[in-house]
Amino acid sequence: MPFANIKVPQDALSRAQKAEIIHRVTDLLVEYLSEAARPHTMVLIEDVPDGGYGRADAVFVIPDAYRAKD
Repeated sequence: MPFANIKVPQDALSRAQKAEIIHRVTDLLVEYLSEAARPHTMVLIEDVPDGGYGRADAVFVIPDAYRAKD
């Protein structure tokens, strides 16, 4: 079973954007593995809460301007 795990900042993507990513990643895996993989492909999009990760020794908090509007 193909499995893709994508982590994004919480509230960075709308539901529609997540759905599009799921469809596109599934299509990508099917392109490599064959159509038989489609019903078994799992794509997990995890929302990481503000303060739950860092970069360059700084805790990351997503700016309001970059939060998705559902």
